[in-house]
Amino acid sequence: MAEQAPVKPTLGLTGVTVNAMALIAPGAFLWITYQLQAAATAPDGSSVASDIWAGIGFALILAFLTAISYAQLARLYPEAGFGSCYYFAEKAFLDRANKAHHRWARLAKIVTGWAAHLFYWVYPGCMVAFMATLVGYIYTKLTGGTLPVTVLVVFSALFAALTGYIAFRGVTGSTMTALVINVIQLSTLALFSCLAIYYRLGNPEHATDWSFTGAWDVIRPHSLSGVLVQSTLAILILFGFESCSVFAAETKDPRTNIPRAVILSLVIQGLCAYLFEYFAAGYMVSEKLVYTGLKSQAVSTGMAAAAASSAPIGDMAILVGDSLLGGVGFGLMMSIAVAVGLAILGATLSCFNTAVRVSYAMAQDREMPGLLAAMHGRFATPHRAIWALVGVSTVIAAVGVLKGAVTLTGITLASNFGTFVLYGLTCLWTIIAFAGREDYSVVKHLIIPGLGLIANITMLGAILYLYVVGNATARTEAYICFAIAGAWALVSLVYVAVTSRRAGRAILATPPRAA
Repeated sequence: MAEQAPVKPTLGLTGVTVNAMALIAPGAFLWITYQLQAAATAPDGSSVASDIWAGIGFALILAFLTAISYAQLARLYPEAGFGSCYYFAEKAFLDRANKAHHRWARLAKIVTGWAAHLFYWVYPGCMVAFMATLVGYIYTKLTGGTLPVTVLVVFSALFAALTGYIAFRGVTGSTMTALVINVIQLSTLALFSCLAIYYRLGNPEHATDWSFTGAWDVIRPHSLSGVLVQSTLAILILFGFESCSVFAAETKDPRTNIPRAVILSLVIQGLCAYLFEYFAAGYMVSEKLVYTGLKSQAVSTGMAAAAASSAPIGDMAILVGDSLLGGVGFGLMMSIAVAVGLAILGATLSCFNTAVRVSYAMAQDREMPGLLAAMHGRFATPHRAIWALVGVSTVIAAVGVLKGAVTLTGITLASNFGTFVLYGLTCLWTIIAFAGREDYSVVKHLIIPGLGLIANITMLGAILYLYVVGNATARTEAYICFAIAGAWALVSLVYVAVTSRRAGRAILATPPRAA
């Protein structure tokens, strides 16, 4: 067997921040999720599109509370390596002075690992499906026709393989790819947002029926249920700040750089980019945004058009380009679409890198199949885990493409469900890890993670309640979500039970008594 290459610390603050920013990818998510957000409804079937911005604001608060918890744990455990949250869960109990707490360490890391995989292994498949949807939209705009589903499935497989190959080549190449993509998408995003705001202020097409009466109407909450529904979707566009914590083994001075990168990535892309771009998009929507169905020829306008179109931001780009830039709307749309495609690649790549490193850590600890612990001899990447994830992502994307938006939304909700569980557990582990330590802070180690835990539990409750009691479509999405989460829980439980019995390892191991 070839000797495995050692993992070397090559990433500085910029490197780990860029990897986290790639997964947040505001240039991609404005394009690929605005339709879902515009089409979202309350349990009674009424539209909650008016609460898109407020929902993002609430999700952003949740994200910051969780990000601070991640930063505190990353500072406490810089030796976490690939394990990240999985490692944090175990150490939170093993470092307790009272040895009676040690018996909970394995259970804590198994549950955390289950949630991490529900999040990180489902999410890339959703991104691959979104990429196929983008390609289908561009093809329709170029030709007026639609791509066969078979072609989109084949494209999904090729895109997943390309992403896997970049991840396989190592984190240095992935970081440079992510850096270039971030520069392109943020520049494109700033251009579109400024044009959208100017479109509203200048009103070149003399619109009279704006979806929002003014700037305050875009920002303010309109209903509690609307904010909660939009928040359950908005977490999809905000998570990723924690992904840099899996690069501890590849980071110079991880005790300092990783906590900073966790917060910095969320500030740049969550606080600055997302709030600005979603304000601009909502601010410009009027009756001039029109969508005509390809089959029914039914015409929708305003926010209803945004909910019906597969790429409402592309339609908005055509609108502002034609009215403000002398008829170059199609060219502006294509430029943004290319930037979005690159951003989707960056987000998918970042999640690949995060997912396989957590899997590697669990496999090294004998909590997952040993084949996932194989490290490539030249590139020092968990190559078998990468190619396994390529296969899983291809299957998820194919199901999303074949079955349509409802199924894809249900799969996305499953990933979001794993996210809320993982984030809530991380906040809980922060409280446990710092309790009784000399550097304990009531604000940083109790109030903030405590609020984060409550917020994540609230989001889990929102998924359970708002989708289960909603209309038929929402219930179908919820059932898909719970089926995926339940199936993964069952598989994990059976695997842990069987392997533990064979190895004679107890899930709750009572520590030996002192002599």
